[in-house]
Amino acid sequence: MPERLTPGDGGRRIVVAGASGLIGGALVDSLRADGVEVTTLVRRPPEAPHEVEWLTSGEPLDPAVLEGAEAVVGLNGASIGRFPWTPSYKNTLLWSRVTPTRALARAVRALGTDAPHLVSASAVGYYGSAPGARLSEDVPRGESFLADLCGEWEAAAFGAGTDAAVSVLRTAPVVHAEGVLGPLMLLTRLGVSGPIGRGTQVWPWISLDDEVRAIRHVIDARLTGPVNLSEPTRATANDLGFALAVRMNRPFLLRAPVWGMKLVLGADATEAILTSDAHVVPDALSASGFDFRHRTVEDAVAAAVPPAG
Repeated sequence: MPERLTPGDGGRRIVVAGASGLIGGALVDSLRADGVEVTTLVRRPPEAPHEVEWLTSGEPLDPAVLEGAEAVVGLNGASIGRFPWTPSYKNTLLWSRVTPTRALARAVRALGTDAPHLVSASAVGYYGSAPGARLSEDVPRGESFLADLCGEWEAAAFGAGTDAAVSVLRTAPVVHAEGVLGPLMLLTRLGVSGPIGRGTQVWPWISLDDEVRAIRHVIDARLTGPVNLSEPTRATANDLGFALAVRMNRPFLLRAPVWGMKLVLGADATEAILTSDAHVVPDALSASGFDFRHRTVEDAVAAAVPPAG
């Protein structure tokens, strides 16, 4: 049984699962820069006092690991940017999200009224594709593999019980070289970027800076229930692609046909990510007073990508 971990000198402590990913790493750095004590859950032998091993032995997470923490943030999940989504990889996408979330929820439920706030990742894929609709947090789940996955993911988090404080973060693709920009930057650098399908489909998006700030805001303001982590300004696939091409001083001309993307990437991945049309709006964040720093996709691209030399 791991030693109980509590904040030193009465300070804040937050537990983070999935700290090795893009968002998790940035969140941990931000918290520690402000003097917050962070315990990270890792799937390997611990290498530092702040690390706790979990999900490797088949044993449930000891609730004592969470005891005394203000919040536990679950950000686990295999990359949806790996293609194609074979039946085996679809199982990996589901297992890597639902299994850790259930483990966190069980530990939170076991602590009862002393439990920390459970802040669990989800994604805007919850809404599926809904052209012309305004997708706020009260809109029902859509119809797609990714929507079903998000539904199971969120249900696992709410398994913490009706007495627990639970938030699910419906995160938009992150505008960062290690996020949605990764494959687009490669194509742009090679001079073969252009509209994806018709290109006018609305793509929800968020900068890494605002993603981290929004997670911290959810914790500080103790927002519960679903929270859309997306920027308030509407942008299309063409808006993002063209902003990137301008930033890298490269052309934006060659259209990628939908049939070709389905052939290479698979129908599920193409329809769930590239051709999906979803105007996701951050009503919960806006209503709680959150201030977005990157209000246009051009600002986010400029923050994430160095200008062409």
